[in-house]
Amino acid sequence: MNDSISLETAKAIIGAAEERAETIDNPMVIAVANPEGNLVAQHRMDGSWLASVEISRNKAYTAAALETPTHELAEPSAPGESLYGLQTTDQGRIVIFGGGYPLRRDGEIVGTIGVSGGAVEQDMDVAQTGVDEFDELVS
Repeated sequence: MNDSISLETAKAIIGAAEERAETIDNPMVIAVANPEGNLVAQHRMDGSWLASVEISRNKAYTAAALETPTHELAEPSAPGESLYGLQTTDQGRIVIFGGGYPLRRDGEIVGTIGVSGGAVEQDMDVAQTGVDEFDELVS
């Protein structure tokens, strides 16, 4: 079994996430990366923010680099906590707010998704739709 997400799978994940973004009427940028955080595919919906191109890519990178959803990094990186300043490391690529998730097959990370373009809750919602699509594809 391949230990990295395919372009075909990445495109299916992006398609599902884009549909969700359209449903909530919020243009997004959706990035899918391999387990090392390198981009497999990225899609910028019409009307989405330019800044979201890099942010979505960095959310996918962070989910790979730290093997965790990005929203789980906010609390431990708050002032006075053990990971304070985490977002200033790794050449500024670490994102500590929601919208990035690992994609797991048989417990192993085979890819990640990063979504940016709305409020954090919207980014997380759209990204979770991509995770759900991935889970359906591999089940």
